[in-house]
Amino acid sequence: MQSRKVRKVAKFFSINYFLKNSILHSSLISIFAVNSELFNVMPLNIPINLPAITTLREENIFVKDSNEASLQEIRPLKIIILNLMPLKITTETDLIRLLSNSPLQIEIDFMQIKSHTSKNTPIEHMMAFYKTFDSLRNQKYDGMIITGAPVENFNFEEVDYWEEIKEIFDWAKTHVMSTFFICWAAQAGLYHYYNVPKHTLLNKKMFGVFRHTVSDAKNPIFRGFDDVFYVPHSRHTEVRKEDVEKVPGLHVISESKDAGVYIVMARNGREFFITGHSEYSPNTLDTEYRRDLEKGLPIEIPKNYYRDGNPQHGPLVRWRGHANLLFSNWLNYFVYQETPYDIGLIQ
Repeated sequence: MQSRKVRKVAKFFSINYFLKNSILHSSLISIFAVNSELFNVMPLNIPINLPAITTLREENIFVKDSNEASLQEIRPLKIIILNLMPLKITTETDLIRLLSNSPLQIEIDFMQIKSHTSKNTPIEHMMAFYKTFDSLRNQKYDGMIITGAPVENFNFEEVDYWEEIKEIFDWAKTHVMSTFFICWAAQAGLYHYYNVPKHTLLNKKMFGVFRHTVSDAKNPIFRGFDDVFYVPHSRHTEVRKEDVEKVPGLHVISESKDAGVYIVMARNGREFFITGHSEYSPNTLDTEYRRDLEKGLPIEIPKNYYRDGNPQHGPLVRWRGHANLLFSNWLNYFVYQETPYDIGLIQ
């Protein structure tokens, strides 16, 4: 593969995030996120009507002209996001927030499942910002993120879009340099590729923020990590270490005494299976907790989440630093430094 060193690095470590879509591709604005400590300016080029803009502006992001960014002689990294979460706009915002914390140009496409209609996101939003797999299957991507989905209590074969998911998984192996599988997607990917089963948690939901450790501190995905770090989890099922370790080529590289397996790596980093939700915003677990309370579902207060263990005191955020490192390390060491300059050479 042609070396990535031929790519020029952006001056002042700027980042461009280009989100293309068939309807609004000409309506781009440039968003600049300011790091108050390093004084870095990171332009994000995204469609002017993307709902995430409002939230990101409240986080010190403002509008600025994109002429300077457009003159950089850099091939942007192409990232495809298969968003399976019901609240797609929330997930978009969470992921964009983390992907923006990088000195790399990034171009994003959003993929949707054709065989399933989203009930919680306006159809106008899906039509404007999402593409089907059929329209993207001939493209190649430097990186891919596949999110969780609220279908964990079904057997994989019972999920109404399972056949389409399998086709996308198979496509990703030859069309994407490195893929992040999150929560249910991690379980589904391990099952489809390696026949690793998922197991139902018999006692109660794994719900809260849990302490984790790394198995290989020299792995670049953990560059800058502390000896212990925290990750939100919200699931009724799990994959077990003993099942993973039976499969040659699978490596449990992070786990938790309480939450179990956290990250499994395969194919030298071309696949990462992540069982937790490092991308969650501060209030996501609170929203889930109060939602289940209102529905009368059996739910406990999320562990290690609220200040003093009291929902009235709000969350104590302990995972933001780890989340930013996880995504920026993935982009740098397993996407940018591994992918060929000629994206067509990915196989």
